[in-house]
Amino acid sequence: MTLFINTASFDEIIITLFSSYGKKIKTKKFKAPRKQAEKLLPAVDKLIKDASASLSDLKKIQVVVTGGSFTSLRIGVVTANALAYALNISVEAVLATGEVLENQQAKKFATYNIVTPQYDREPNIGIKKKK
Repeated sequence: MTLFINTASFDEIIITLFSSYGKKIKTKKFKAPRKQAEKLLPAVDKLIKDASASLSDLKKIQVVVTGGSFTSLRIGVVTANALAYALNISVEAVLATGEVLENQQAKKFATYNIVTPQYDREPNIGIKKKK
């Protein structure tokens, strides 16, 4: 099975399980404004259990790496990389449509690979000063 993760929207999560033949098994789409980090892993766990499967059934993870906010992309990518590493499976960078990004090769290490987010603009991270 393949797990598809899309956290590109700052307030929504979309996760889908696909069979090894590419057939959609189950999808979960829900609002998670500013709570993606807290809700993503429990939602993945529930999605897999609802499909009567287990983490060991996963053979690949696809994660959306473009568009959206800086933080929301990071949450999806970090989660996908960590799961893939823990399960010793591959991870692929994709668009929201599920199309694999050919121009972003996963960084390969000895026994695993990772993908990195592609930001549309420089992150605007700062502290607001009180007036």
